[in-house]
Amino acid sequence: MSLSPAHRNRVTGGALALFLLTALGVTAAGTQGGSASTTGTGTDVVSPAGPDGGLKGIVDGATIPWPKDGQTAIGLEDALPVGVPGEQRPVPIASLAKVMTAHVILKEHPLRPGEAGPGIEVDRQAAYEVGVGGESTVPVRAGRSYSQRRLLELLLIPSGNNIARLLSRWDSGTQEGFVKKMQRAADELGMDRSTYTGASGIEVTTTSTATDQLTLARQVMKDPVFRDIVASRTVTVPGIGPITNTNSLLDTPGVVGLKTGSSTPAGGNLLWAREVRVGGRTRLLLGAVLHQRAGTTPAEGLRAAVDGSRRLIAALGDRLDPARTEG
Repeated sequence: MSLSPAHRNRVTGGALALFLLTALGVTAAGTQGGSASTTGTGTDVVSPAGPDGGLKGIVDGATIPWPKDGQTAIGLEDALPVGVPGEQRPVPIASLAKVMTAHVILKEHPLRPGEAGPGIEVDRQAAYEVGVGGESTVPVRAGRSYSQRRLLELLLIPSGNNIARLLSRWDSGTQEGFVKKMQRAADELGMDRSTYTGASGIEVTTTSTATDQLTLARQVMKDPVFRDIVASRTVTVPGIGPITNTNSLLDTPGVVGLKTGSSTPAGGNLLWAREVRVGGRTRLLLGAVLHQRAGTTPAEGLRAAVDGSRRLIAALGDRLDPARTEG
């Protein structure tokens, strides 16, 4: 029986993930609990890359403090996931959807580092949505123009829902047309358990899994413009003022992104990226933590996602930094 590329990837990925979990000493008994100590420095040194991307044996015998709620996936940027605890079923992802929005915009309208891109005029709809309650929006005025780069900053840093929909209309005329591009992009990446129904993620029908989001994170972090934006803690926008990134995990040494998302039905969701040293070069350790404290407030869910990710990064950082213990 022949398998399609997508099915081959799923079978191979699942088998390899099981092998890696066994090799790393991460058993069912060690998938949650435990404690973390100091955070890493972002300049970790690990053994040369192997079939698991260089992580084999690094956390051997360790108790990994996986978040107890929801689902989690971790892995290096150029390797299949290593840790995949929790049931991988589609759940609402809230503003993590904006990562795909940015991916499609940059795919359709690429920018070079330092390039602002074309000016985009704020339409009346985006300005009106500023006053709509219950959403994360950015205060923009109709008729004012911002560069494509600036709007991507307003999309990803303060997580403006109205900016997501504005960019979708700019690209495709309607949000509905843009969503088709989002879904097509997900399918092309093999994200076969992801469904996109809006550019902002406010719709509970926009769902995904931690492993699918890890696949997307791996792709978008190849773009230097996207990577630079999501690493920014603050940005000052003329006419708006300073804006702080919703991702408080950026205060953790070595963390260079990526994106938050929270709502009552989605709980807290976080994609993160941390720089590590593997085989003499800097690579990214990526993580996806979804559906934390779903059914509570967005603030409580996001706090759980950030805190859980911080503990996970700290524990992995301790294992990834043998030079520190050797003096």
